[in-house]
Amino acid sequence: METEKDQVRKLWSTIKDEVNISVKTNELASKFLEKSIIQFDTFTNALASRVANKVSNSDFSKNEIEEILKKQLSEYADIIDSASKDLLAFYERDPACNFFYQPFLYYKGFIALQIYRLARSFYNSNQIDLSYFLQMRCSEIFGVDIHPAAKIGSGIMIDHAHNIVIGETAVIGDHVSMLHAVTLGGTGKSKGNRHPKIGNGVLIGAGAKILGNISIGNCSRIAA
Repeated sequence: METEKDQVRKLWSTIKDEVNISVKTNELASKFLEKSIIQFDTFTNALASRVANKVSNSDFSKNEIEEILKKQLSEYADIIDSASKDLLAFYERDPACNFFYQPFLYYKGFIALQIYRLARSFYNSNQIDLSYFLQMRCSEIFGVDIHPAAKIGSGIMIDHAHNIVIGETAVIGDHVSMLHAVTLGGTGKSKGNRHPKIGNGVLIGAGAKILGNISIGNCSRIAA
């Protein structure tokens, strides 16, 4: 029986095969593809590098944050499992996605989700300031603001991923899809359980605002 580790290795092998073919017809991007994907033996190290490239700044150099993220990913294997399922979700649900490597390199929704997953792991291990740093950088870079305490399942697709807000006590199930400008917010209550709970397999349309501690049932469709 194929394990989750085997599935991740198989996925990364497929991504590298795709890129090795793409390099032959995309000469101008060959160096970018080499340093972003081809040089890495594992999905874990490639993801750490990709996220570090995005979030590094004068506070944390690329090398500094990459080493921190690699260590975190090695200790929290569930992040990689969820990331692989997210990537598959983009490939299966986005008609514009033709290759597995496209979300990894070019879809800010995918990278934003992985920044959130890392931030949550730091939050849960009491590295609060690093978790908030990642949340801040994700918001600054991508316009995706997800509180690290929010609970999000796997197999998630955030299409276009612009102007996304997910609050502290929000809960999102597995296999959820959402479009741009979605808010899972509160209603002004200062403390407590104040954000939406989204079931499995839900589709949230563009611009939807879901406010308060309400539950959305499995496989619901919320109009734009």
